[in-house]
Amino acid sequence: MFKILVDSCGEFTKELKDDPRFENVPLTLEVNGEHIIDDETFNQAEFLRKVKESPVGPKSSCPSPEAYLNRFEDDADRIYMITLSAILSGSYNSAMVAKHMYEEKHDDKKIYVFNSKSASIGQTLIAVKIKECEDAGMDFDEVVKTVEDYIAEMHTFFVLETLETLRKNGRLSHLKAFVAGALNIKPVMGSTDEGNIQQLGQSRGMAKALKKMAEEVNKATVNTENKILAIAHCNAPEKALVVKNEIEKYCKFKDIIILDTQGVSSMYASDGGVIVAV
Repeated sequence: MFKILVDSCGEFTKELKDDPRFENVPLTLEVNGEHIIDDETFNQAEFLRKVKESPVGPKSSCPSPEAYLNRFEDDADRIYMITLSAILSGSYNSAMVAKHMYEEKHDDKKIYVFNSKSASIGQTLIAVKIKECEDAGMDFDEVVKTVEDYIAEMHTFFVLETLETLRKNGRLSHLKAFVAGALNIKPVMGSTDEGNIQQLGQSRGMAKALKKMAEEVNKATVNTENKILAIAHCNAPEKALVVKNEIEKYCKFKDIIILDTQGVSSMYASDGGVIVAV
């Protein structure tokens, strides 16, 4: 029996939510001193309202090693843990500490922690890939190698409607955020091979930025007919459909997933943001 754990930056489809072999491990969000657990009780609309009204940017804290260790105490003999990019969060390191803690006292199961080098819907794709490998009858080591190769080829892209959260968090100067807002400039961002964030381009206006992102997806992706396209949006289903339609002008995929963001991804994407992984 296997279990797939994903920190709560990763979104789950209804199929994954209904499958007991999949579990989220919640991070904690903080908005103006209030702590919010990123689990099934998360209310996106309420969270976005609180973020908008807060004079300081929201923050997140990763699960403790003990929280991960409790999830490893499971009947499954094979556990796969997927965390958001190790460069962006301490979630990966926390999970690795828990893995070592468990293995110091037990040798009854195999545990592997994947650094997604992505976030949000990218983690979802990795979870789906693991299930595909397990369903194909691969042994544990084969699953790990196949999925690590998959992660190495995966790309993540995003466009934000607003840079205000980044400004409040101190990751963007007030002047740069003001100029971008005043000129309606929308940066098109993407992941690096190491799991960091880079700017791929920019456009004036959201519509042009979404088209630009579709072009970047096309440039970076090969063999799309054998891949799943995943799109996550923060309270912006119409933008997700625009992105889907734009990308399909260039590429055909074996499947397309569109999901609304949970807590951590809502914090990063902000109201109106769109994330693509493939």
